[in-house]
Amino acid sequence: MTAAAVHESSRDRWLILGVLCLARTTMGFQFQSIASVSGDLVRELGFSYVEIGTLIGLYMLPGVVVALPGGALAARYGDKSLAVFGLALMIAGDAVAAAVATPDTLFAGRIVSGAGAVVFNVVLAKMVSDWFAGREIVTAMALTASTWPLGVALGLVGQGALAQAAGWPSVMAATAGFSAVALILVASRYRAPVEPSSSVATATRFRLSGREFVLVSLAGLIWTFLNVGLTNYFSFAPDLLVERGSDANDAARMVSLGLWISLVSIPLGGYLTERLGRPNTAIVVFGLVSATAMFLMPFWAATVALCLLVGIGIGPPAGVIMALPAEVLGPENRAAGLGVFFTWYYAGMAVGPAIAGWGRDVTASAATPVLIGGAFFAAGVLILGLFRALQSRPAK
Repeated sequence: MTAAAVHESSRDRWLILGVLCLARTTMGFQFQSIASVSGDLVRELGFSYVEIGTLIGLYMLPGVVVALPGGALAARYGDKSLAVFGLALMIAGDAVAAAVATPDTLFAGRIVSGAGAVVFNVVLAKMVSDWFAGREIVTAMALTASTWPLGVALGLVGQGALAQAAGWPSVMAATAGFSAVALILVASRYRAPVEPSSSVATATRFRLSGREFVLVSLAGLIWTFLNVGLTNYFSFAPDLLVERGSDANDAARMVSLGLWISLVSIPLGGYLTERLGRPNTAIVVFGLVSATAMFLMPFWAATVALCLLVGIGIGPPAGVIMALPAEVLGPENRAAGLGVFFTWYYAGMAVGPAIAGWGRDVTASAATPVLIGGAFFAAGVLILGLFRALQSRPAK
């Protein structure tokens, strides 16, 4: 490959990453939509908090059955085609919920949107891996990971006000519109890498060894626990602040501070971790920072400081964890391995918020789901130890 071609490829991969990151922001925005209008759903549709938690987690539930075959489908039909299909489902689910504002259509629309998000997310992770494997992959994955809290933060600061002004169905319509913009960008701007070193296998059969399956599963659990902890933070911490006397909009803005700071801490943390070569330290130290902040939140009045600590704490580990599958998977196994990785992620994300909502209903305290979130952060650190111990053993 000529020097000019290498330069062109380098420029292209960062431009394509920008398109994919913008498109992935829609997932966080769409995911947050239920939490942003939870008060309206409780008042208008009679939902309990465990039902709210279930509805939040329902967005992730399709991943349990869709994530694993998603890699094989990408190999068969092409990454771009499947990504566009996933975004189309995200549009359809919220469009239906906005048009027919009933509990049944809300649940059905959430499942359809969630299925689309699963397909898009699995294929997107493979797209980024194909373009960046061996070349700034931690930084690229960190930038990709930062788009989720960006979308959630945008939802926190805007969706509640929109619901107050035009009703909760207007929030569903807005998320459908955001997804439509993402679909247009991906359809018009994405292309697959052409370098021979970045080519991927087209076979669709499951190729993982037992060792690869275990390691990528543990990596998936680490990513799951980080995200469940974060989800409990932005889904339930606003209620905790309201219970302690804050205005609902002020509480949402305060919690969003942690997500806004993560927009800097995730890519910067990934870049610095990649340069310093201390991935384990990044996950352990900063994972415990987020856990400690969550544990202190119900008892310490310095809420702003704790929210900022959560956002800082999730930064350095994010890109490192998303890059873990690339450590244990070859290019020919990447599609199947990422399917396993995201199957664990979606299973945990479907159950985690419901557990938090159940904890609140049982204890009648808004502090409980926040404490549960801190426990998930801490559990991810423990799983890392097991992952590294097994990884260090020679392959048989």
